Amino acid sequence: MTVLRPLVSVAAAFAAAGIMTLLSGHSLDPRARQLLRTLIAQYLAEGQPVGSRTLARSSGLDVSPATIRNVMADLEELGLIASPHTSAGRVPTVQGLRVFVDSLIELKPLAREEMEHLEREFAREAGNTRDLLGGVSSLLSAVTHFAGVVTVPRGDDFPLRHIDFVALDGQRILVILVFADGQVQNRVLQLQRRLAPGELEQAANYLNAQYAGLRIDEIRARLLGELRAAGSELNRLLSAAMEVAAGAFAPAAEADVLVSGQTNLMGYQELSDLDRLRELFEAFQRKRDLLALLENCARAPGVRLFIGEESGFAALDGCTVVTAPYGAGGRVLGALGVIGPTRMAYDRVIPVVQATARLLSDALNRVVPTQ
Repeated sequence: MTVLRPLVSVAAAFAAAGIMTLLSGHSLDPRARQLLRTLIAQYLAEGQPVGSRTLARSSGLDVSPATIRNVMADLEELGLIASPHTSAGRVPTVQGLRVFVDSLIELKPLAREEMEHLEREFAREAGNTRDLLGGVSSLLSAVTHFAGVVTVPRGDDFPLRHIDFVALDGQRILVILVFADGQVQNRVLQLQRRLAPGELEQAANYLNAQYAGLRIDEIRARLLGELRAAGSELNRLLSAAMEVAAGAFAPAAEADVLVSGQTNLMGYQELSDLDRLRELFEAFQRKRDLLALLENCARAPGVRLFIGEESGFAALDGCTVVTAPYGAGGRVLGALGVIGPTRMAYDRVIPVVQATARLLSDALNRVVPTQ
């Protein structure tokens, strides 16, 4: 059993709330920590405000209800719990949940049968990376009953396997790029003049011989160097086909994000407000903010977790986002995760996201050479 370490920096948020030292535990004595842990675990399990009598029975502490009420008052003053208008019990705030996941929760490995289920799903054949990632977002949704998300890296994040040119009408040609992960990109280029089939074949043969196995950014850098070298073999062989090479290796389109299981979120009481759901579903449709959040997560190691307003996006204020990066060939390629209500079983969801990211990286490493 391992205690969860801090998952994401929230120094600014806690400094603004005046409870910076809570992350290190200095402001909470062992009794307060135990009561907060018990209250949050009870709330996450049942979704109801937790009263002092319930805490007295389930905390395992030999203290009176009056003492518990005093501790609860202190925790409420710190902003870690709150009293709903309709109940004398307390519920955790976003700040309370943050302290819980950063320093109070205990994580266990996934059960053997659940891990085996994930491994079986990854053993299924996938046509290319996008097919694999689509399956991953669906898998995360099915296992957690939340929305599963995964970013799709640009094709040029993977090494080039093969390039070919096909003449179209006039001065247009079709560029076919096949990458190491099985993805195929087709690009149509408009050239300055019509090139003969022999020139296109010569260009393709040279590029395949010299640059197969490299990523597009590496190819562009090498092409630039060779183009600047007077009398280089590339200048001699390709001459008029320079434009073909330059256009063929232009940067690819922006990365994308795949979302599965959005409708799962309609079944949670915490997200049942129609205006909130509409805003959330519009964010899924636009993808821009969600993609920005996930790309930020991909730049940091390990699991990152945003509770409520911590994400910085209003549409996710009532949600928790749990993410982990994945990669291959020694490079980070993106991030995956789940989006659900803030009342979730963090001790189960976090290991699921961790394990899925590791299995996806393993699957991609089987087709992408290590750098």
